Amino acid sequence: MLAGILIWSHALAALLFGVLAAWTIRRDGADDDGLPRALLAGALGTTALWLLAAAGIGTTRPVTQLFEGARTIAWLLLLVAIQRRARIGRATGLVAMLAHASVVAVVVAQMLLSIAAAATGNAAAAAMSDAAALLRVLTAVGALVLLQASLPFAASASARIVLIAVGGLWLIDANLAIAALVLGTPWVELSAARGVAVAGLAVMIALALSRRGDPGLQLSRTATFHSLSLLGLVAYFSITIMATSLIEALGGSHARIAQTAFVFGSTAAALTMASSDWLRAWIKVKLAKHLFRHRYDYRAEWTRFTETLGEPKGGAPLDERLIKAVADLTDAPAGLLLVADDDGLAVQASWRWDGAPVDAGGAALAAYLARTGRIVELDRIRDGDGDDDRSDDGVGSDAEAVPPAMLAHDDAWVIVPLPHRERLTGAILLARPVLPRALDWEDFDLLRIAGRQVASYLAEARAQDALAEARRFEEFNRRFAFILHDVKNIVSQLSLVARNAQRHADNPEFRADMVMTLNESATRLTDLLARLSVREPQRGEPLRAVAMVGIAAQSAARFRASHGVELAGDPGIHAVADPVRLQQVVDHLVHNAIEAGGTAPVRIVTGGDGDSAWVEVIDAGAGMTQQFVRDELFRPFVSSKPTGFGIGAFEARQLAQAMGGRIEVDSRVGHGTRFRVTLSAAPVPMEHAA
Repeated sequence: MLAGILIWSHALAALLFGVLAAWTIRRDGADDDGLPRALLAGALGTTALWLLAAAGIGTTRPVTQLFEGARTIAWLLLLVAIQRRARIGRATGLVAMLAHASVVAVVVAQMLLSIAAAATGNAAAAAMSDAAALLRVLTAVGALVLLQASLPFAASASARIVLIAVGGLWLIDANLAIAALVLGTPWVELSAARGVAVAGLAVMIALALSRRGDPGLQLSRTATFHSLSLLGLVAYFSITIMATSLIEALGGSHARIAQTAFVFGSTAAALTMASSDWLRAWIKVKLAKHLFRHRYDYRAEWTRFTETLGEPKGGAPLDERLIKAVADLTDAPAGLLLVADDDGLAVQASWRWDGAPVDAGGAALAAYLARTGRIVELDRIRDGDGDDDRSDDGVGSDAEAVPPAMLAHDDAWVIVPLPHRERLTGAILLARPVLPRALDWEDFDLLRIAGRQVASYLAEARAQDALAEARRFEEFNRRFAFILHDVKNIVSQLSLVARNAQRHADNPEFRADMVMTLNESATRLTDLLARLSVREPQRGEPLRAVAMVGIAAQSAARFRASHGVELAGDPGIHAVADPVRLQQVVDHLVHNAIEAGGTAPVRIVTGGDGDSAWVEVIDAGAGMTQQFVRDELFRPFVSSKPTGFGIGAFEARQLAQAMGGRIEVDSRVGHGTRFRVTLSAAPVPMEHAA
């Protein structure tokens, strides 16, 4: 089965490279990807011949070795052409030519040894084969070094992808050569896997060459990191297998113990390295530096940034999310949010900041950041370079603006200002990452944009807080207006009692009514003060069955001392209501009816029709026009009375609507007014039915 995989995978790879070679020769617009067409086609063609020989006659035959050497030389010539096109210096170019010539000499020596090993006897052939395998290792390593030196001179993204694929080819050669050198015989399983891997490299080269010029082909940072991690894992297992095989060949009777110790130690070392934050940060920096044009994957970074800022409620507070969003951009482990406080900065929130408090500085730092908007690197100031960072308008330098107490804090690394509409809302102080580094232009641009975005979130949060505070004041003022209206009603009732006391003070019944009125007024004033002191709007009692006649009787008793009040209606009518709020509604309407004038008594009538229950307040006063009822009656702070507040009718309707009811008005000028409060009917409670 392995033999079949080896043959068919190498044959497929040969076909792919052959098609690529033919397509490279025939396509128009040659060399627009920075790769010489003739040399590229030659390298692809010799690679196809080598793979075809490996599939047809075997991987260890002299002819296959010759094609392999020719393939390596062809790709080295392509590297030389890339460097010559880059017009490097004469001295550097001479050194590069000598290096390439040295690797070519090793390739030629390996080819000659392979031919000699096939033509000589067994004893000499084994030694020559080992020497050829060693030279193959040197060839692959030397070619990889030359490839790494040529990558910066690649003129396009396509050229870089092609060179990376060639590097993968040489890396496979190095592994095979090391395995053959250690085991003394070719590793059949790895040879079979090589065909599949090389076919994949052919597809990679085809994708890179499928676009003209510099197509802007971007490697995914995540995919690259994971692919290299997988490649490192494969390399680890390969090295482990080869090392254990070598130990078995040389260890004698203690080979098993040595193998166990090696596997245990290497696994522990690999796990320790994989868990190192410093190592992961170092690898990411090196990958970004050598494989990508830009340090950041801006789409991924901005997606993570916005997701952190927009975390739903229930997560971390907004201030901590603002710090984390900026810190994640530079892998900073912690940070502080400094907000503008008077003329200086004050620490408002922290994210993972463990250590001594940081002095946010006085007015100097805040003024400097507001005028310049500079991102301040504290390590440069500590190294003595901060005086060179003088702002363009000559208002000072970084070293002059940053307070010494902040510089004395070892974890403080970078200050990112948060400007919003030409004003400084604050700044974020980032802690030094695991792998400290100097910021470059990409860091400055990204942090500057992120700072403005964070400043807008911070300003919006402040606006929301101000709006919430204004709403609380609005609620307080609204509640105070309602209470003031109730106080006015109580004052009017007490004034009537005081005026009547001069004429009826000797009447025992009047004195009893007066005492009851005073007690009720005191109780109502106490309730009003309690309503005014609460922070949130009162919710009232739960709705329940309320006897309408009881509410009407209490209102009649309350106002009968100052004006005639009559009761009428069905005493068995009950409504679904809050008794306290319903009592307020009826009291408002009765008081307004008394103030409307007229000598006839005010009538309170209760009734219902099965689904609804109502209470009517009827007076024979001056009445109102339809226009006034429609446009003015229920508007707050609008009143036809000189001393009125315009709150009674408005509050009554608000209370009725809160209980699921409504207020209807029927009024004619000169004939009085009828107010009807309609609520949902409630079944008669058992105690009333009995």
